[in-house]
Amino acid sequence: MRRLGLERDIVDAGVRDRAADRCRSLGVRLPTFAQLADPDTIPADIADRLAGVDPDAPDPLNLFRAHWFNDASRADRTAVPGHLVLPEALTGVASPIVIALGDRFPMIGSHKVIAAYACLAPRIVTGQFDPASQRAVWPSTGNYCRGGVAISRIMGCRGVAVLPAGMSRERFAWLERWVADPGDIIRTPGTESNVKEIYDRCAELDREPDAVIFNQFSEFANHVAHFVITGRALERVYQHVAADRPGARAAAFVSATGSAGTIGAGDYLKERLGSRTVAVEAVECPTMLAGGFGEHNIQGIGDKHIPLIHNIMATDLVVGVSDRATDDLLVLFNTEVGRDYLVRRRGVPEETVAALGSLGLSSICNVLAAIKVARQQRLGPDDVLLTVATDGAPMYHTEVDRIRARDFPGGFDAVAAGETFGARLLAAGEDHVLEMTRAERDRVFNLGYFTWVEQQGVPLDEFEARRDQGFWTGTREVVHRWDERIDDFNGLVAGGPR
Repeated sequence: MRRLGLERDIVDAGVRDRAADRCRSLGVRLPTFAQLADPDTIPADIADRLAGVDPDAPDPLNLFRAHWFNDASRADRTAVPGHLVLPEALTGVASPIVIALGDRFPMIGSHKVIAAYACLAPRIVTGQFDPASQRAVWPSTGNYCRGGVAISRIMGCRGVAVLPAGMSRERFAWLERWVADPGDIIRTPGTESNVKEIYDRCAELDREPDAVIFNQFSEFANHVAHFVITGRALERVYQHVAADRPGARAAAFVSATGSAGTIGAGDYLKERLGSRTVAVEAVECPTMLAGGFGEHNIQGIGDKHIPLIHNIMATDLVVGVSDRATDDLLVLFNTEVGRDYLVRRRGVPEETVAALGSLGLSSICNVLAAIKVARQQRLGPDDVLLTVATDGAPMYHTEVDRIRARDFPGGFDAVAAGETFGARLLAAGEDHVLEMTRAERDRVFNLGYFTWVEQQGVPLDEFEARRDQGFWTGTREVVHRWDERIDDFNGLVAGGPR
């Protein structure tokens, strides 16, 4: 269980006690998973103090904002997580596409802060990580490493970001402001699809005695946290939307796989609402669709492999989306010409258009995949499609400039806006949509063997255990024990020196 990041018992009491001393000196108190799933249970004294804390500051209290219920200012809470209901005027389909907004999370403006906290906190409270003497290494294609660096800084340890050199300039600018040392930003070759190169660099770092690798692709805390925290938040969003739609049903949860943490919320929604789970990837790198490979620019959905924490056997459809579509829609949604076209020519409500800046590249990818599912499955106005916006457009401003120069050399005018809308939204069809039969699930599951057993040394029995849904339901039982450990740890922090 320790290998999988699911240890629930104290491994080293001395390490845990030193971590508690460190947290006491920094004023750190840890939220439980239950509190992040339902922030109404956060203690009143903490909620009161949060009101005066900058959501972008490395303040320990911002750990208690690592949930979906932050308002637009990110300084206060809402009863329902922030979301958009995209209308037919924008999507071209009758089915409502409901997208939860990840840019309301603290410090990094992305829900990846959940995964970072979920991977680090259990290691600390079970005495597996010493923030005073060890470095936390965060392999990522984007936001996870930013979340890891932010959480590391709050916890008083060095956070090391490992990510491809070709990611957006905004990601690196953020990291440069937050790391303790410029050398803690490690650029690996390639772009979004070059995950193997990240693994290779982490293997080198793992030989250094003070480095601890928090691999989001194989840390089951990533899956468990999104099952508990993101799943519950999306259920609340659905209940809110369905209250005004008497015939509504939760048709599907749509998520680009990335590390396969977020898609864990699909297991929760399937159990609670009966929805189907849709995994999304770039058609330029059709790993699940065709065992293929390639390069693409849908930043945040690193691929060319099957994450260990992806519950393939519970995945119902796979959808491919082109990065040229997400690129061009990023321009449409984030230029004055594009937004004016959507309001004046397509009749999209102004408030919806104003909110499109909350959709980054992978978020647009999720929307396009939902549109394709609605068309391929012949869904109607009562069929609600749920998805998430991992981050917002501010992470991609330089990408907008680059894409405009490449795809619209004559300038992005009203004609270009109309052509983009027609080609990228109205023409999003039923291609690259795969129904996951048992045979298809086995095929995709088996692809993971080459990464995890042959390359990363995962024992075959551990790899195979994941075919059984009992394995996945069993992982979630750890949350209650983790919360007990967190409560005990906070008691040590509050109790003073031993």
